[in-house]
Amino acid sequence: MKEYNNAIEFLYTSMPMFQRVGASAYKPGLETVRLLDDKFSNPHLKYKTIHIAGTNGKGSTAHTLAAILQSAGYRVGLYTSPHLVDFRERIRVNGEMISHEAVVDFVNRYRAMSLDCHPSFFELTMTMAFEHFANEGVDIAVIETGLGGRLDSTNIITPILSIITNISFDHTAFLGNTLSAIAAEKAGIIKPSIPVVIGEAQGEVREVFAKKAIEQNSPIFFAEDNKCFNRIDSHDNTLLYRGTQYGDVIGELIGDCQPKNAATIFTALPLLAKSGIEISAESVCDGFAHVTTLTGLMGRWMTLQRKPHVVCDTGHNVGGWEYLSRRLKSIEGTLHMVIGFVNDKDVSHILEMMPKTAKYYFTNASIERAMPVNQLAEVATECGLQGEQFPSVEEAYNATLANATPTDTIFIGGSTFIVADLLSVVEDNKV
Repeated sequence: MKEYNNAIEFLYTSMPMFQRVGASAYKPGLETVRLLDDKFSNPHLKYKTIHIAGTNGKGSTAHTLAAILQSAGYRVGLYTSPHLVDFRERIRVNGEMISHEAVVDFVNRYRAMSLDCHPSFFELTMTMAFEHFANEGVDIAVIETGLGGRLDSTNIITPILSIITNISFDHTAFLGNTLSAIAAEKAGIIKPSIPVVIGEAQGEVREVFAKKAIEQNSPIFFAEDNKCFNRIDSHDNTLLYRGTQYGDVIGELIGDCQPKNAATIFTALPLLAKSGIEISAESVCDGFAHVTTLTGLMGRWMTLQRKPHVVCDTGHNVGGWEYLSRRLKSIEGTLHMVIGFVNDKDVSHILEMMPKTAKYYFTNASIERAMPVNQLAEVATECGLQGEQFPSVEEAYNATLANATPTDTIFIGGSTFIVADLLSVVEDNKV
C-alpha cells in the first residue's frame, strides 16, 4: 500500500489536477495525449468505445449503459471523473476498480520513460485507463469526457457511438459564455459518419448540433423527438418506465433528471445494435434496475439512511440544480441542507433556486478549490438564505444529525467535493 500511496501522491502533486486546483490544471489540446497514447502502443484501438459528453447526466448515462452492456455479457471498461472517495473509481472493468498494483505499475513505467512532454493529471489518468482496458481484454469501453469535448483529451478515440446529454452553463471560462458556444465545444466529439445521440437540445443549441452532424456526415438522433416510454410511475423508491420497446423497465436511479437520461439511453440502444452489439430486453431491464451494484455508481440522489432521511447528490451547476431545486421544494416537513461550492463558480444563480424555508449549514470541502465558508454564507444571505457556518463537511453533517428529528430530511451537496467528503466520513464511521 505504501507504493500505491506514493504513486497517487505523484499523480496528485506532479501533475496539474483540475479536481484540486481548478483553472491552472486545464490544458486544452490533443498533442500531448496523442504522444502518450503512442508511447503506450495506442491501447484504445484494441476495443470498441462509446463517447459521452454533456453538462449534466453524462455520469448516470455512462454508468447505466455500462451496466446494460455488462448484463448483456460483454466485458466493459468504464472511464469517468471525478472520483468521490477512491481514485480508482475512475477506471473500472465490469464494475471492478483498477487494482492498486496496476496503478503502481503504470506510474512506475511512465516515470521511467522520462518523456519530454508534461501531461496533466487527466491526460495521464486517461492513458492509464485506456491501457488497463486493453490489458483486461474489454469488448467495449464507455468513455466520459472530462471537460468540454473538442479539445478534451478523450477525443482521440473514434467511437461506434457518440452521446451528448445536454448543454447548460458550466466551466464558462474555458468553454464559452453562451449556450451555443458551449454546445460547439461539446459537438467536437461528433466524428465523421459516426452516429450521435443528443439528449436535450432546443433552439440555437439544437442548430449547433445539427449543423455539426451535417458537416461530419454523421447520423444524428434527438432523444426528445422519440416517444421512448408511455409514462413514468414512482414505485418502491424507483422509477418505472411504462411501455418502452423493452417492456416496462424499472430504473434504480430516481433523481428528477433521470427520465431525460433514460430517454437518451433508450435512443442509443438500437444504434448500438446496428453496430453489432447484441442487447436483450432482459439485459436492458437488469442494467437499469441494478446500475449501482453493477458499476459502483454513487452520489446520484443517494440515500444514506431513512430516519431522518439523509440524501446526497453531486449536482453542481445551474442545469443540475434546476432539477434538484424542484425536488427539494417538494419535500414535506423540515429540510436541513449542508451545502458548499468551489471558488471558481458564480453560485448566486444556484443559491437563488434553493428553498428559502430550509435550515442551512454552510461549509467547504477539503480541497484547494473550495469556496471559503464565510464567502458562501455572505452570498447566500444576499440570496435570502440563512444558516450557520461550519469549517468541515463532517462538522456540518454532525450538526444536522443532532438537530434533525426522524421525520426530517437532510440534503448534502452543492459540489461533487462536498459529497466526496461526506462519503469519506460515512466510510470511516463504518470501520
